[in-house]
Amino acid sequence: MRPASPNTASATRRPAPRRHEMQQGTRLHGKVALITGGGGGIGAATARVFCAEGAAVVLVDANPEALAHTADELIRLNPSARVKTFAADVSSPDDAARAAELVVETFDRLDVLVNNAAMRNYSTLANATPAEWQAMVSVNLIGTSNYCKAALPLLRRMGAASIVNVSSCYAVTGRKGMGLYDATKAGMLAMTRTLAFEEAAQGVRVNAVCPGSTLTDFHVDRARAAGNNVEALKTQRQDTSLIGRWATPGEIAWPILWLASDEASFITGTTLMVDGGLSIM
Repeated sequence: MRPASPNTASATRRPAPRRHEMQQGTRLHGKVALITGGGGGIGAATARVFCAEGAAVVLVDANPEALAHTADELIRLNPSARVKTFAADVSSPDDAARAAELVVETFDRLDVLVNNAAMRNYSTLANATPAEWQAMVSVNLIGTSNYCKAALPLLRRMGAASIVNVSSCYAVTGRKGMGLYDATKAGMLAMTRTLAFEEAAQGVRVNAVCPGSTLTDFHVDRARAAGNNVEALKTQRQDTSLIGRWATPGEIAWPILWLASDEASFITGTTLMVDGGLSIM
């Protein structure tokens, strides 16, 4: 029997690298970030690395309990962290405007917007109803637009600011069963490119990250609700990346940090694949 090819997912599977995420840095020192979907998952992980790198954060999420938990954790890990929360429906333009007002009232500036809030749907395209489409678009596309519109007057004042949109690797590749989600995430990439054109003269860079399979609390809770073994879940996804495992939320947060920081000052309108190679498989 021939040995397994070194290019197979099982052969290349590696544990997630250990990062000292709470070591205080200066990459966002003195800056303020607004993060939607900040109550958990990638949004909470982004808040952790932003705070560790010196930023103040305003977290928006529809779940007030999740927001409180994340805020408490941020302060526990970093007692000097500056954190404000706002429970809101991102599909509401009025809530987006109030979130921007809260940023001004609390920190008097805004340097970074991370559009991470999203909803999922598992209907096939053939069976999806107009109401399902409208719900997806209202969060994943209109919600992103709401926060860009509310934040841009503040971002433009800084002369050098950043928007990072969290899309999905499935915005650029295909799969079955999540066509509504994937279509709206593809729309986010088009929005990213257009906004980069429109805001470059104002000093606002606009980029997107496309995460691959990321093991968040959403997946863990969904597995538990279905009666599935969570430890078994953690060993899955060996065939959905060249690296052969799930990403951790922190592994998505670090690229978001980089795009948000001045280290990426000559990058705008780009899509960064953070998918372990899934999109080229």
